[in-house]
Amino acid sequence: MASRSASDEHYVLDLCDEVLGAVGQRQATFHWLRGDASVARPTGTKLPVDGYWSELGLVVEFQEEQHSAPSPFFDRRQTVSGVGRGEQRRIYDDRRRKLIPEHGLRLVVIHKHEFAVRSRRIVRDKEHDARVVRGRLLGADVTG
Repeated sequence: MASRSASDEHYVLDLCDEVLGAVGQRQATFHWLRGDASVARPTGTKLPVDGYWSELGLVVEFQEEQHSAPSPFFDRRQTVSGVGRGEQRRIYDDRRRKLIPEHGLRLVVIHKHEFAVRSRRIVRDKEHDARVVRGRLLGADVTG
């Protein structure tokens, strides 16, 4: 398996950095964006976002297959919320979509299926992929 820095997520976030001319923070967290409470974490764990450009008030979420299709291997276990991992992912995605704009930040969701994919990885046609990212970051309908 490729290292996290070689992942499709990092590739797309690096393209965002290039398009925006600024380096975003990876896996940023906010005190107001939290997972469900548990005995071990009564206030819930801070939910990370994929990329955050504080000077631009921008959050980017890169959504791979598990955000839109079942992933039986990962979704099989129950979570602190008492729901399966797939359902929890949907709940947390909805929470991000609601709370990020409520806190004055712009949310851009970029989906993996917007790129050419081979063997479950983005092909990495940098010119084409930068156009996709530029369109999502600067286009009219950017909240996915």
